[in-house]
Amino acid sequence: MAHFNATRRRTSVVPLFYVLFLMVPVYWLINMSFQSQQEIRTSMSLIPDRPTLFNYMIIFRDPSWYLSYFNAAAYVVLNVAISITVAVPAAYAFSRYRFVGDRHMFFWFLASRMTPPAVLLVPFVQVFSSLNLIDTYLAVALAHCMFNVPIAIWILEGFISSVPRELDETARIDGYSRPRFFVRILLPQIAPGIGVTAFFCFMFSWVELLLANGLTTINTKPIGAVMGRAGGVLGGAHIGLMSAASVLTLIPGIIMIILVRKHLARGLSMGQVK
Repeated sequence: MAHFNATRRRTSVVPLFYVLFLMVPVYWLINMSFQSQQEIRTSMSLIPDRPTLFNYMIIFRDPSWYLSYFNAAAYVVLNVAISITVAVPAAYAFSRYRFVGDRHMFFWFLASRMTPPAVLLVPFVQVFSSLNLIDTYLAVALAHCMFNVPIAIWILEGFISSVPRELDETARIDGYSRPRFFVRILLPQIAPGIGVTAFFCFMFSWVELLLANGLTTINTKPIGAVMGRAGGVLGGAHIGLMSAASVLTLIPGIIMIILVRKHLARGLSMGQVK
């Protein structure tokens, strides 16, 4: 028994050290965001000697900085809404019906998710330029749908398959139309799956930079593109400012993780290719 308890303690220590290792760069980022530029250049402090909010005030006072967060949030929310709206009926079709090539098409959706965004940048730029959509939220949202819709279908198909087919028959007997069945019965049943799907779509769209930067010019530049441009102009000189911007960029992802943390494991186990 004592040997079992000792082994259990050693096993639990390994994940703890791993988490601490992962948190080192995050802590250092937060630490530098509260330091002045002079302190960062002259010393290496675990705790800021003279904590300052100057770096954050630059961001909150400069429209080119704080509006970039709004730009990123705008096309991310739009992308999540479009992806889920398209994926729910598609996942329902894969779950409830059988047609020629359905399993091959379902696998192709997942395989297409592995395409690097750089491969599609030039085609997207040409297509959206011809449609006069460059530098709009819609262009970035639609481009990200190329990658988010397949994973959304993959996850939601698993959740819909777990809903008994008898509910479909009962709703049809009770006179429910297809849209009403989706809204009143199906969506509440797969609400955890929708939350997990929204999380994955949000995370990809929030951190993706190549397409977001290539499809925007001035008015809708996201925070990642603004940070890249500022880093190039400053030549890495204003490390505190870049650290503060990075800390603020982490907050939306942390919020999403907190909101859907209970459903992530279930979503990964149920949304699988069969």
